[in-house]
Amino acid sequence: MSKKVVLLAASCVLVATAARSDDRLAFLIPNLYGTAGLKVDSAALVTNPDGSLSTHSAHFNSAFQAEFTQFNISLASQLAAIPLPSPASGFTYSLDPGLGVLKRSTQSFGPIYTERADSIGKHKFSFGISYQRFVFDSIEGVDLGSVPAVFTHDNPAPGGRSDVVSTQNTIDITVDQAIALFTYGIVDRLDLSLAVPVTHVDMSVASSATIYRIGSCPGGIGTVPCSPKTHYFADPTAADGIGNHKIFSNAGTASGIGDLVVRLKGTAVKSGHTGLALGAEVRIPSGDEEKLLGSGAAAVQPFLDFSIGAGSVAPHVNAGYAFNGKSVLAGNVLTGEKKSLPNEFVWAAGLDWGVVERMTVALDVLGRRVIDSPRLQSQTFTGLDGKTTLPDIHFVKGSFNVINGSFGVKFNPTGKLLIDLNVLAKLNDAGLRAKVTPFFGVEYSF
Repeated sequence: MSKKVVLLAASCVLVATAARSDDRLAFLIPNLYGTAGLKVDSAALVTNPDGSLSTHSAHFNSAFQAEFTQFNISLASQLAAIPLPSPASGFTYSLDPGLGVLKRSTQSFGPIYTERADSIGKHKFSFGISYQRFVFDSIEGVDLGSVPAVFTHDNPAPGGRSDVVSTQNTIDITVDQAIALFTYGIVDRLDLSLAVPVTHVDMSVASSATIYRIGSCPGGIGTVPCSPKTHYFADPTAADGIGNHKIFSNAGTASGIGDLVVRLKGTAVKSGHTGLALGAEVRIPSGDEEKLLGSGAAAVQPFLDFSIGAGSVAPHVNAGYAFNGKSVLAGNVLTGEKKSLPNEFVWAAGLDWGVVERMTVALDVLGRRVIDSPRLQSQTFTGLDGKTTLPDIHFVKGSFNVINGSFGVKFNPTGKLLIDLNVLAKLNDAGLRAKVTPFFGVEYSF
């Protein structure tokens, strides 16, 4: 037992020393154009109520920036729902009442991302380390390499205030996650598990902005009437220094411990090779949400696992409901206001197949039903002139399903060592998504 304690303590030290933070990534887009938002240059003068003249304030607004909360919610929900590998050991045991000893309860080594009803066994211990990499490329089917957004003037009205700024935005988000997993069999049918993720996030944002002078130059530059100095980007390479295009960018990285997950699972019903387990999972918001290392909200997820372990093929079904707490990512990162992250119904169905004595194939479909969450939608913007149309985005609130397919293998090269290889692939476009996510893991049972 002392060896197990030493190994557990050493593993925790390694995880803790790997943690470090570099940047507040949740602020990248809110501050993309500066703390005052998107302002363009203007040499136009306006008459004040007292009759004096002052420079025109050329401030523009858009859902892309003003409602970036919705991107943060998508990011936070995805970080909270990144599938963790199964904390249960590939080697499960049950007590043989006739012999009075523990024996292997299943022929296969179990699933990778999902759960079976079997417990690890009384006083058994399992330890694992895994790595997975997410390269997010779309949100609600919109390519993150080309997110359109139109900015309109403060208090738009016919004339110069009908000018708009059209942007094409590129958002690059990569999440690398290493996870240490520990499972201990408290009694024969009750397991306690801990997942400690260490996360590294790379994020960059670039916005290519173009001014459309719908009101200040309705016929285009060189026509009459035309006042290009009403709204412009200072550009020394342009004629008279008056440009209509500018690129804004922001980037950062962050590394550190993510949200810890503690799970208690008990096999409630066991009849032959068929079992039903009940349990609860608690997410501890230990990851820094401002650095997008965690969700920023605690969560409780009761769940049930049903499985049949007869023969070499073992089907299983999982279901649970996640009650999420409040996070600044669902509120306003600039003011610190917190709001509740969307609750989720989670489910999975699949099978693990012991194709040969030392190898198991795991197949699963993983699903999440995200309840009442802001969703991005594409739309067409029409200017006040009734003729100018530009691609744009807006946000609506609704529920949606996130579905992934999982294919992996578990290989037992020697003793109680298992090597896990897996690929997670998206099966629909809802939410913030990565096309394919590779996974590698090792686990060892004592």
